[in-house]
Amino acid sequence: MTLLSYQVFLAVVEHQSFQKAAQVLKLTPSAISHAVAGMEAELGSMLFVRSRQGVYLTNYGKELFPYIKNVQNSDEYLHQAVAQFKGMQKGLVRIGAFNSACVEWMPSLLKDFEREYPKVRLDIYQGTYDDVYRWLKDGVVDLGFLSASSVGDLACEPIYEDRFVCVAPKGFRTRYPGYVTVEELKGQRFVIQREGCDADVNHFMEKYHLSGGEGSCIVDDMSAIALVMGGYGVCLVPELVIRNIPFPVDVYPLDVEEKRTIVLASVRSDIFAPAVQRMHDYIIDRFRITIEKEKKE
Repeated sequence: MTLLSYQVFLAVVEHQSFQKAAQVLKLTPSAISHAVAGMEAELGSMLFVRSRQGVYLTNYGKELFPYIKNVQNSDEYLHQAVAQFKGMQKGLVRIGAFNSACVEWMPSLLKDFEREYPKVRLDIYQGTYDDVYRWLKDGVVDLGFLSASSVGDLACEPIYEDRFVCVAPKGFRTRYPGYVTVEELKGQRFVIQREGCDADVNHFMEKYHLSGGEGSCIVDDMSAIALVMGGYGVCLVPELVIRNIPFPVDVYPLDVEEKRTIVLASVRSDIFAPAVQRMHDYIIDRFRITIEKEKKE
């Protein structure tokens, strides 16, 4: 199989259509069909299910997807290395991030990096912890922001400690001024995010035997806080989530010191394309400087 065959395969997967894949690759639909048929003949099995709703991977195709994605990534890394040897600061970096990291860090991080390396293309993928982990394993992204509790067997470097706080409706009364205890939270109803969206909070609640999240299955932070604002309950979130939030709610520290550790993750830490290595080092240095500054203050 040729590199073009792999490009065709990935374009069809992304767009779920031979027609759209042909437009993106500037080929005819028949050329796309011929390339896919050639791959299926060579591999000895169907790769796609064709239907009126679109074109989807078979189970066999799903098994091959990460391997084909890695072939494409290797080709990209080769081109980046050649560009670097020629003195050209070019390349592609794909970053996966969960919601609060994307909202709080990505705008300034990307803008500053782009100013220094204007020829490096940056693609951002936002999702849950589970999404970012899967994207890293499948080669969809090169680097990912994750919680240490969700990193699994990936290589990672800690970059940030984020304490938990309680978000409550305006006027919420606590037993003691200025903070809320875990004990008094045991009588509250919680707005919680579904499994895979906020594993750290789920672990926190299990550790301190907190319950009361029945009836909510939320995906994103802002929706959970909006429900709290409406008086539906309270929620526990990492502090990063509630920075600059537009909702009128009360935020209380807890009487226990519990944090999540945010890490920069990758499949391997010893082999990066030049542009990815540049971004990796840029992120690590940026957070190291921030942490040292906070310690001095």
